Amino acid sequence: MSDTVAGLLQIALLFSVLAVVYVPFGDYMARVYSSERHLRVERIVYRLCGVNADNEQRWSAYLRGVLAFSLLSVLALYALQRVQQWLPLNIGMSPMSPDGAWNTAVSFTSNTNWQSYSGEAAMSHLTQMAGLAVQNFVSAAVGIVVAIALVRGLVRRRTELLGNFWVDLTRTVVRILLPICVVGGLILVAGGAIQNLDPHTVYGTIDGGTQTIPGGPVASQEVIKELGTNGGGFFNANSAHPFEGPTSWTSLFEIFLLLVIPVSLTRTYGTLVARAGAGTHRHGLAILAAMGAVYLVSLAGTIAGELQAKGVATEAAGAAMEGKEVRFGEWLSALFATSTTSTSTGAVNSFHDSYTASGGGLLLFNMLLGEVTPGGVGSGLYGMLILAMLAIFLGGLMIGRTPEYLGKRIGSFEIKMIALFVLTTPTLVLVGTAVAMALPGTVDSMANADVRPHGLAEVMYGFASGANNNGSAFAGLGADTSFFNTAIGMAMLFGRFLPMVFVLTLAGSLAQQQPAPETAGTLPTHKPLFVTMVVATTLIITGLTFFPALALGPIAEALS
Repeated sequence: MSDTVAGLLQIALLFSVLAVVYVPFGDYMARVYSSERHLRVERIVYRLCGVNADNEQRWSAYLRGVLAFSLLSVLALYALQRVQQWLPLNIGMSPMSPDGAWNTAVSFTSNTNWQSYSGEAAMSHLTQMAGLAVQNFVSAAVGIVVAIALVRGLVRRRTELLGNFWVDLTRTVVRILLPICVVGGLILVAGGAIQNLDPHTVYGTIDGGTQTIPGGPVASQEVIKELGTNGGGFFNANSAHPFEGPTSWTSLFEIFLLLVIPVSLTRTYGTLVARAGAGTHRHGLAILAAMGAVYLVSLAGTIAGELQAKGVATEAAGAAMEGKEVRFGEWLSALFATSTTSTSTGAVNSFHDSYTASGGGLLLFNMLLGEVTPGGVGSGLYGMLILAMLAIFLGGLMIGRTPEYLGKRIGSFEIKMIALFVLTTPTLVLVGTAVAMALPGTVDSMANADVRPHGLAEVMYGFASGANNNGSAFAGLGADTSFFNTAIGMAMLFGRFLPMVFVLTLAGSLAQQQPAPETAGTLPTHKPLFVTMVVATTLIITGLTFFPALALGPIAEALS
């Protein structure tokens, strides 16, 4: 009973703090992206990069900026991993293998942070700081600015301009991510997370053996990995490691960090819509309500699955505690797991492979939804807006009315972009899983090859995590092979940037339209009926797409 009370209080505290910061932080981000003033440090960056900060870009130029910057990031991070043994602070690390370096470079550039290696055994301090942590900042910023570009496309009229990618990117890092990370990093250090440049130190134990105590700049990477919904762990144990997640309250603080931007961006959206005269703040609340409804159902189901697990061991323990850090328990572990798979974060404080069939199935389902509940920084907002427009289109078909969202017509071109967006991730997940399962060597990578439904879930979870840019793993899959490094790397690359192509193309088309006037037949897109339509569309599309595969995996295991 005490665990239940503690768990409910933790959830209540988390939601209360999110509610407190929702309006001021969301409005602050709206000011960041609508301000015409440039900070001095931003002007220096623009001058060094040769950027004219006062010139806005068409959608095509904005997209070229996104892709060019990301390509350079992949190449730079790949090169850094391959030569880390010759650089300062290498702490004796060897270079990453070509396929491992490729996988990691794509992973961190795409905001996935999938890791097929143990961080403390493969990466130098310099690679962690100058490579991985830097990508945590800029990859998160790329996701946010693409969402802002889509919002501009919705609220602007008769224009081809969506803003300036380089300005939006710089402002996101300088005005939003860096200030929070400075404060958040100090909070984590105060809570017990380490922050130093010490090499791994070997100590003697009382029984005559040795133990290696790792060091490193952990807190500074931990805070941005959560805030930017990145997820890559400095250590293999990720946020369950006592140097990354020292206490239960720091673990709860990390959950707050990974939720605060995706949740608050809905307020930013509502504020920008209201300022443009295209609607009210309630449009943002409607999107948040759709996100929150699915999140809460998933959270309740995951907690129930872990508390009511069947079996002698789990019944004796009172819950499915295997694979969970005892400092956190099943409630905080389930809260962390639901939040991380709902936000494309990938950080974990428990072993997802050890979750019950129903609990693990819900974590997988969170990702298969497209991680829009509330999703990653930026990607969650633009993903849910795409689903909202799809819901409007389906509603228009049912009543024979031209579908409109914020007065913008959802025509044949727009629905093609929406369809391509919606189909990209399922194609990558299902094709990747099918190819992997068809290869005889895949069985050797499964920790649960004798339980085929669970083995299928491990492989499917891996491709879902990569294609949805989540990065978490069931961890029962030995994915550090040439095939999985290459295949999941491709899933991460296409799963991140193909949707952005469709989003920015759609934004450009919407920005050129003249909004249609609202009439008595216009569907209100800020009321409960609209929220219900969006939730139903999200669940039905996901269910129709993935139910057969889920039936062969976690559903079959749960019923066995």
